[in-house]
Amino acid sequence: MSDAYLIEGERRAGELGNRGPLRFDRDGDLEPDILEAYRRTGFYVFEGLLRDTELTELQADFERVLEQAPRSGAAVVDSRGRPALGVDLKLPQFHFAKPLSDPIGGTTLLDGRHPVKMAEPHAPGDAPDRVLYYVGNGALQLMDTYLRLYGNPELLRVAERINGPDFVPWYEAIFVKHAGLGPSTAWHQDGTTHWGNTALGPGAHGFNVMTQLYPTNPANALWVVPGTHLTKVDIVARVAANGGSDRLPGAVPMLCNPGDVAINDRQVLHGAFANASDRRRVTLVFGFYPRASVLGVVRGNPPRPYDAARIHERSRIVALAIDARRQRFPDEIPYVYQPLEGELEDNRWNEYTRESILRNYDLNTMFL
Repeated sequence: MSDAYLIEGERRAGELGNRGPLRFDRDGDLEPDILEAYRRTGFYVFEGLLRDTELTELQADFERVLEQAPRSGAAVVDSRGRPALGVDLKLPQFHFAKPLSDPIGGTTLLDGRHPVKMAEPHAPGDAPDRVLYYVGNGALQLMDTYLRLYGNPELLRVAERINGPDFVPWYEAIFVKHAGLGPSTAWHQDGTTHWGNTALGPGAHGFNVMTQLYPTNPANALWVVPGTHLTKVDIVARVAANGGSDRLPGAVPMLCNPGDVAINDRQVLHGAFANASDRRRVTLVFGFYPRASVLGVVRGNPPRPYDAARIHERSRIVALAIDARRQRFPDEIPYVYQPLEGELEDNRWNEYTRESILRNYDLNTMFL
């Protein structure tokens, strides 16, 4: 990637007016300028949202996960020969790929929503055969700090403002872009189910929340094409019109400092180039849907509808996270999640609910 592309993208990012502290008005609503910028560009960066204590705890917990991760996708031990984290769970949590490769672009994986392969730089001669690049879709069960982050009352108020008070969880993962080795994430729009559904309106596929544990820069950041959340993009045609290059015109890097938290409409066109830089990026990702977008959708193999019972069970994670956070940060006013407001005692955070609610909770994850 040329320096000129990085420099120009960073310049354009600084002119969008879609970053700053998270602010609410007297009525507890998001300040209008934040909503305007988010709806105009498709993303917003909340600067310095995490307190230093929480950021430090998240970083330490992530490093523990990295140390205890399987040595490879098929391994049951970590790099020191100890039983690896998560190997007793029903769904695999640790995903590996060739260094600097594009493991998904140009394939039919994930409903084929990554139709074009990204450039794949040559990996260093001493690079490992595979590197960890993705942890999930049930990453909350691997990090208590992540569960507490998920219960952040300010972020949940944002979810309520964007999706309504009966918002529904999406999934939770960790993207790991190792310095000089990190695989790319091909250009895509997350949603596949509701394009053309005018009854649901804008934001039908929900939004992502992305917390950065370490500094990002134009070379390792997620890139976004502002304004593309309003329509389905023909990605193949757009890349072809760019001479086949994955360096799309108009794209900007989502630049963040440690503790910044970004949100993006899941429909916005976004992706990440292979991380050939000397800086690692670690992003904790979760998201929420409007309930109306989820209820009754038929997905899966075999296909089955996302009914009220499944939504309720998956949503218990929100209540569990709220209580976990309440116990760790008692000075905060906890968020009130209206769909489960009368079930607080059933969703208290303790060792019993760790097993009965959190363990293998991702079996009920719903994808749009």
